[in-house]
Amino acid sequence: MTVTLQGVGLTHANGQVALSDIDLTINAAERIAIIGPSGAGKTTLLRLLATSLQPSTGSISLLEQQPWALSASQRQRLRARIGLIHQAPPLPPRQRVVTAILAGKLGAWSLLKSLLNLFYPVDITGAQAALARLDLADKLFERCDQLSGGQLQRAGIARVLYQGPQLILADEPVSAMDPVLAGHTLSVLNNEAAARGVTLLASLHAVDLAMAHFPRVIGVRAGRIMFDLPSDQISPEQLDTLYANEKLQPTPEVITPPPLVVQIPRC
Repeated sequence: MTVTLQGVGLTHANGQVALSDIDLTINAAERIAIIGPSGAGKTTLLRLLATSLQPSTGSISLLEQQPWALSASQRQRLRARIGLIHQAPPLPPRQRVVTAILAGKLGAWSLLKSLLNLFYPVDITGAQAALARLDLADKLFERCDQLSGGQLQRAGIARVLYQGPQLILADEPVSAMDPVLAGHTLSVLNNEAAARGVTLLASLHAVDLAMAHFPRVIGVRAGRIMFDLPSDQISPEQLDTLYANEKLQPTPEVITPPPLVVQIPRC
């Protein structure tokens, strides 16, 4: 098993319950979408799996290890085997794209090699190949602040592909892209994960993309798993329940004020 969660819950310091009673088993090389309304706990779940957060209750097994039973240095080595794709990739604005992509290997490189990479890219060919998969090879030597939001997201994906992790966690990875580009990018990500035998979990706001690109879909609401099913077995009724009360509210009636009448005194 790549991931096992048993009775996992997370309560923030202010008492807010983010996740409750999460039981989940994910096999190696599975590709899974996580959907649900805003604030459901999707990002929190991914942060737990990335070991950025420690659960308040329950246990987590990642890549055959118990992350919170490890020392800090051992946990850091575990994190090097996990690729995290952010909704807003933390790429330094003034850094060149090639350097940002190669930073995906920092967890595996020696300190000396990492420092050398800051002054001269140590694997230009590898970075270019990763960018080419996302149709960004021509942006190799541009600065990150010269990229659009969608290009930054694709660069963040390319960095994780270059990293070569065993587990990929993607938090709204295509939110800044138009529907056509988003679908193409998810196809690339899924194909790469399948070809490498990598486990992929992606939280998505767009239900149609989740259903079209992922064989298994997990619905999360109010910090709990509502369903965990093959995408072709999810009913419209289950989706309606998952997103209940999340539809747009009717546009309030606009009351047009009466025209201003100016009284002009007679002379």
